Amino acid sequence: MSDDFAARKDRAANWFRSLRDDIVTAFEALEDRFGGDRAGRFEVTPTTRESGGGGLMSVMRGGQVFEKVGVNVSTVHGTLGERAQKAMAARGVPGMADDPRFWASGISLVAHMQNPHTPAVHMNTRMFWTPHAWWFGGGADLNPCLEYPEDTAHFHATLQAACDAHAPDYYPRFKAWADDYFFVPHRGRARGVGGIFYDDLNTGDWEADFAFTQDVGRAFLPAFLPVTERRLGTPASDDDREAQLRHRGLYAEYNLVYDRGTKFGLETGHNADAVLMSLPPIAKWY
Repeated sequence: MSDDFAARKDRAANWFRSLRDDIVTAFEALEDRFGGDRAGRFEVTPTTRESGGGGLMSVMRGGQVFEKVGVNVSTVHGTLGERAQKAMAARGVPGMADDPRFWASGISLVAHMQNPHTPAVHMNTRMFWTPHAWWFGGGADLNPCLEYPEDTAHFHATLQAACDAHAPDYYPRFKAWADDYFFVPHRGRARGVGGIFYDDLNTGDWEADFAFTQDVGRAFLPAFLPVTERRLGTPASDDDREAQLRHRGLYAEYNLVYDRGTKFGLETGHNADAVLMSLPPIAKWY
């Protein structure tokens, strides 16, 4: 496949950056509403990848709503190492040994909240290109330590609406994929209450697949903000905080042991702080 994707790459990278800007603005507005003069703000740090590309790491620590939240974007390129080439070949990407160039762009978000009744959340969307193939991937999943069924239902319904606008089988397929992907085998349980996850999305229609990926990104704030606002005033006990810290331990275990994005970022030499942004600020293990 020849590299006739220059304009499409630019469009995708610009979209992920604009989504990042919208989410950062919305999260700071939430801090303003509930934090007053102690409202948190993002610290923005440019990141670079030694072999090509970089991005922005935007992290807020110690906010009144968010204990730690990161919203990162990156656009990187270069040559995949032998280990990454083998991983791509195992996923069915042809020709990597002959021409292992790649380009990738995306947004990655993880939020750990102050109030234990407000769930942690993860979202990412991305585009990946090689001279031989292209695809989109991403999703979003909710991670409460104290589950409220109505919050889970709202989150899923919002993501389902985004999926249903594109194909009737997307939501059941991608929900099942999330249930499988975000399972923690060594604990025998799910990381949270799920959401959607998809990868290797290439229907042959780049515009359609990009439009779907955009709609997944657009659905994030309507899925998450109402849940957050609903729980911010709920009183939290010491036991609630203990449950939150233990659940964060589970989250950290998953991200360090199983998460594809963490492995890919570290193996391809991206900024380690940006890759490990997803880790919670405080957690507990027993």
